[in-house]
Amino acid sequence: MTPRPLIPATRLGDEATAAPTPVGRRAWLITAMVVAFMVINFADKSVLGLAAVPIMEELDLSNSTYGLVSSSFFFLFSLSGLLVGFLSTRISSRVLLFGMALLWTVAQLPVLAVSSVASLMAGRILLGAAEGPAASMSMHALYQWFPPERRGLPSALQIGGAALGTLVAAPLVTWLIEGFGWRSVYAVLAVVSAAWAMVWWRTGHDGPYDHARAGSTSGVGLRLPYSRILLTGTVLGGISSAFGAQWALSLSHAWLPAYFRTELGMSAGAAATVISVISGFGLVLLLAISPFVDALKSRGVSSRWSSGAAQGIAVCVSGCAMAVFPLVDAPGPRLVLIALAFGGTAIVIPLHYMTTAEVVPPAQRGAVFGIAAATGTLPGLIAPFLTGRLIDAADSPAAGYTTAFLIAAAVMVTAGAFALTAIRPERDAHRLGLERAVAGPAR
Repeated sequence: MTPRPLIPATRLGDEATAAPTPVGRRAWLITAMVVAFMVINFADKSVLGLAAVPIMEELDLSNSTYGLVSSSFFFLFSLSGLLVGFLSTRISSRVLLFGMALLWTVAQLPVLAVSSVASLMAGRILLGAAEGPAASMSMHALYQWFPPERRGLPSALQIGGAALGTLVAAPLVTWLIEGFGWRSVYAVLAVVSAAWAMVWWRTGHDGPYDHARAGSTSGVGLRLPYSRILLTGTVLGGISSAFGAQWALSLSHAWLPAYFRTELGMSAGAAATVISVISGFGLVLLLAISPFVDALKSRGVSSRWSSGAAQGIAVCVSGCAMAVFPLVDAPGPRLVLIALAFGGTAIVIPLHYMTTAEVVPPAQRGAVFGIAAATGTLPGLIAPFLTGRLIDAADSPAAGYTTAFLIAAAVMVTAGAFALTAIRPERDAHRLGLERAVAGPAR
C-alpha cells in the first residue's frame, strides 16, 4: 500500500481542518500576477549590475563606491521585510503588494532627475525597502489560494519569476542601455511597475486559505510564541540555506556582469546572454524540483529529506562550484561551474518556504516569513560592498574577485551543511504540538 503524502495540519485553524475549496481559475490568475510581480522585482534588482560598467565609467566610481551603492539596496531591505511581515497579520496581501509596486515606481525617479552617487543610493535604498517584503509577502499571498498539499508547483512558479526576471532583464536591459542609455531602463521599469499595480488592484484578492485574519475573528486560529517557532531547527536551518543562497545571488546581481566584461573579456551582449543562460538553468531546476518533491512525498519520504536535505545539498554543491571556477582556465568548464555556482541555488528559496510553513500556524505564517526573509537576505548588505573593497585592495582585480568568490564558497558550504543537519519539519512540528497527518513516525 502506498503511504499517504505528508500533509501538515495544526490542531486549530489550519487549512487541513478548513472546509476544502477547489483550486480554480482565480487561483491561477493570482499565480500569474505573482509571477509577473517577481519578474519585475528581479528586473529591478538586476538593473544596477547589468549597467555597472557604463555607470561606473560615467560617474567615475571606484569598485568600493560601486559596491557601497549596490549594498545600499539592502540598508532597509531586512528591516522592511520584518515589519511588513508582522503587518501582514492585519493588512491584506492585496494592499501590501499594491503599495510595494507603487513604491518601486517612485524609487526609479531620483536617478532620472539627477545622475549622481547620492541619487543612485537614494533610489536603491527606497527600492530595497519596498522590495524587502516582496518575496515573502507574495508567497504568503499565493499560499492563501492553495491548500498545503498543492503548494509545490505555485511555490516553484513564484520563485521561477525571479529567475525569469533576470533571464528577461539581461538581454532587454542590455539592449536599452546600448540603444538609449542606462537611464532609459529606470524609466521603463517605473512604467511597468505602475502598470502592474493598477492591474493587481483590480484582480488581486485574498484567497480562501487566508486564516491569518479569519482565525482572529472566529477564535480558532492557533498561535504559538514566536521564540518557540524561530528557534526550531527547521526555521533556523531554512534561514541558513537562504543565507547561503542569497550570498551567491547578491554577487550575481552586483558583480557577475562586470566580472564577465572586465575579467573574462566578454562584450555587453555576450555577458547578457550568459546571465540569461544561468537564469534559464535556475528556472529549469525550479520547475523540476516541484514534481520531484511531490514524487518523493507520495512514496512516504519525509519532508526532512525531500525538502530539507535538498536545499542544504544545493547550497553545498553550489558553494563547491564557487570555490573551483576561479581556478579553472578552460572557458567551457569554467562557464559550467559558474552556472552551477550562481544558478544551482535557485531551488533553495521555495523549499525554504515550504519547510518553514510546515512548522508555523497559518495565523503567524506571514510574520515568520518576514522574519526569515529579513535574516536570510542579510548577505545582500555585506557581499557587494565587501567584494568592491577586496577588488580595490588586491594586487589585481582578478585576485580580488578570486578572494571574494572563495569567501562566498566558504559561507555557502557552511550554511548548507548546517541546513542539512538542522531541518526536520516532522520532529519540530511534533515538538510544537502541531498535529500532523503523517504515514509513519516522525523522522
